[in-house]
Amino acid sequence: MGRPGGAQRQEAAIDTPRTTISQIAAEAGVSVPTVSKVLNGRADVASETRARIEKIIKQHGYQRRRAGVPVGPRLVDLVFHELGGPWALEIITGVERVAREEGVEVVLSECGGHRTPRQEWLDSVLARRPAGVIMVFSDLDHDQRAQLEARSIPFVVVDPVGEEQGGVPSIGSANWTGGLVATRHLIGLGHERIAVIGGPAETLASRARIAGYRDAMVTAGLAVDEALVRNGDFYVGGGYEHGRSLLSLPDRPTAVFAGSDLQALGVLRAARDLGLDVPRDLSVVGYDDLPVASWITPSLTTVHQPLVEMADAATHLVLALAAGRRPRTTRMDLDVHLVVRESTARREA
Repeated sequence: MGRPGGAQRQEAAIDTPRTTISQIAAEAGVSVPTVSKVLNGRADVASETRARIEKIIKQHGYQRRRAGVPVGPRLVDLVFHELGGPWALEIITGVERVAREEGVEVVLSECGGHRTPRQEWLDSVLARRPAGVIMVFSDLDHDQRAQLEARSIPFVVVDPVGEEQGGVPSIGSANWTGGLVATRHLIGLGHERIAVIGGPAETLASRARIAGYRDAMVTAGLAVDEALVRNGDFYVGGGYEHGRSLLSLPDRPTAVFAGSDLQALGVLRAARDLGLDVPRDLSVVGYDDLPVASWITPSLTTVHQPLVEMADAATHLVLALAAGRRPRTTRMDLDVHLVVRESTARREA
């Protein structure tokens, strides 16, 4: 895949805005400096006044011209819904690698477990005026997107949470394919009672992986037992909780496709606590191919998701947009593949 910045530069429509700051100020009944303060993310504007100005900015689709030479260091805001764990570290590695090459500094923040950041975070971004924003497993609501667009601050979503938003640049992976190949691997080993533990039901990645699982089962002529389809949280705790529940069923599954490597670790712990041997009594497949997958015993069969490459592509894309270039595509799903290790084996009759 070529770098997103390879497309030819094209003139942006924002170079000739139809609405001026003076017109916005007149309509809002405030001074031009007050509108400028709102556009620059200054906090010294009354909340009611700020809301009135933002509404007018949105109504007119105002976008300010991006300065030709930025003041201070070039910044990219990298925002996670929740920090911590090896998954986030892979993304940070990819972003930092490109940022170093491009002479850009990275500002790291999180949404405290929420899928949408608070307005206070957005206010600090508007004050920093970064080159762009990269959202990871989180998203902006319509008003927040409008506020960034009004300041000509581009944003890219990595691993979109919900349904694709038209015109929102994003980098993901082939989640449906991942669910399909993981389940086909288990079916090929003779397993028929196969459970799946996805992530939160509202997340696009989880729904796609479970859909791939269902397709593989149906195509193979195997019934999908809904008691074996679970939604976890992509973390070890969710994997353990659902793993213990599934493996305690009278007709327990002989294989589990966990929707993340961390959930797979939880399943392995649950199996050990219940006296089950992996892979003799139970086969387990994870998703992500984090470094820990090859360190544990037994080493984990998993779907490799190119997290570093996804972060790399997102950073190149947001910097290309910041430079005024519009790549041929701003929505990419990178390929995935199965990595077979020790946690899966042929089902014994």
